[in-house]
This record gives sequence, C-alpha cells and structure tokens, in this order.
Amino acid sequence: MNKEIIVKPTHRGIWYEDGVLKRVLEAGRYELPSERWFGRTPRVEVVLVDMRSRELTIKGQEILTSDKVAIRVSILVQYSVIDPTAALHAVENYADRLYSDVQLAARRSLAAMSLEDILTNRTRLSEDILRDVKEFAAGYGVAIARADVKDLTFPGNLQEIMNKVLAAERNSQAQLVEARTKAAVQKIEAEAKAEVQRVQAAAEAEAVQLMAAAQRQAIEDRSQSAANYEAHPSLLRLEELAALRDLAKNANARLYLNFKVPPQESS
Repeated sequence: MNKEIIVKPTHRGIWYEDGVLKRVLEAGRYELPSERWFGRTPRVEVVLVDMRSRELTIKGQEILTSDKVAIRVSILVQYSVIDPTAALHAVENYADRLYSDVQLAARRSLAAMSLEDILTNRTRLSEDILRDVKEFAAGYGVAIARADVKDLTFPGNLQEIMNKVLAAERNSQAQLVEARTKAAVQKIEAEAKAEVQRVQAAAEAEAVQLMAAAQRQAIEDRSQSAANYEAHPSLLRLEELAALRDLAKNANARLYLNFKVPPQESS
C-alpha cells in the first residue's frame, strides 16, 4: 500500500531522497514511493515548513546607551519564511538565529544613541533594527515585515523624571492647543467685527447717498413748481384757494387778509 503526504496551502514540503534535496512541494497530495521487490527503494523524507507570518518577542534586554544609561527594551518582530530551502539549510534554527540577530542589532543601535536621542526619537531604534537585520534574515530565507520597540523601561529615578517630563510636555501641548484655539477665536471675532463695521459703513454711506438724492429731487421738484407758477399765475391762485378752503374747515383757525384801504378824498 502506497503512503501519501498532504501539504497544506500554509506550508511547503522539502522532499529528500536518501538525504538529498530533490524538490520543494507546493500545496497538494503526494504519494511516497512504495517498496520494491527487487532493487533498493530510496528512503524519502518530507519536511514541512510553515510559511505563515509569525511574531517573535525579545523581552527585557538590558542595554547601555552611549551615555551609559541602562535601559530594558522589549522588541516585537513580525516575520515569515520566503525561502523554505534556505530556512532549513542556511542555519540550524532560523527562529533562534533571528532572535539573536535582532538582539544584537538592538544593542548596536542603542549603544550609538544617547538617552536624549531615545526620548526624542523612539522610532529610530525600530528603523535601525529593521535595516540592520533585514539583509541578514534574507540570507536564511526569512523576510521581516516589522521590528518595533514594544516597551522601554528605565531605572526607577529616571522613570520618575521621565514621567514628570512627559506630564510637562502634555501640559505644554494642552496650553499650546488652548492658545491656538483662543487666537483662532479672537481672529474670527475680529474678522466678524470688521465685517459688521464694513456693512454698517456701507449702509450708512448708501443712506447718505439716498438722502442727498432725495433732497436734490425735492429741490428740483420745487424749482419746477416755481417755474410753473411763474409761467402760470393762475395755478398759484388755485393753490392759495385750496389752502384757504382747508383752513376754513378749522373753527379755531384765524385768517388775516391784507385788504388795501383806498385813500380818502380831502374835503
């Protein structure tokens, strides 16, 4: 009865015959050679290699910075095997080798950084580790997706100082945001006030123009009426009679008429 082996899509199979690498198996079902009646049957061994992305955590590494401050650092590495043959043949254990490479890269990077560098630019350590280890890991068939600093632990007194510094930074940031917000509000209020003043000034100017135009029109109308009365005296007389008629309707109105007295003849 023939034996068989199944390779899942998440893995690759390394096919050896009598210890010699023959091929790399993709996902699928494979039959192993059956024993022969005559002649020697090669001994087949299939080693499965997991190709999925995995995480490796390097915990609590105590490292000295360039200014001799001891820091404990934990690093999270995400990696996957891209070359199963190299992963099995280039090193004894690729996960252990990756652990050592990341650990050494972190030591090299921190040894070149001062405490101030670490506090002001924590991403530099992650970038240094990734750049340093990426090429080495490719040599044994591993690709690194991320190498992030998970935790940084400082000595007790330094930790207290850092907490105060961080609190001061948060307070200054809050004050900066408040100041910027206040300045923005003041700017908006000033712009709104200026816009209101501009609208009021425009309205007042328009009102003055309308009043002046109305006065000019009234003067023109009066001039035209005076010209009409001068050309047609009867129109003025009609206006006088109309005014007298209106006054006559008021019992309390008093009319003073200027009648000329004819000169008396001497006896």
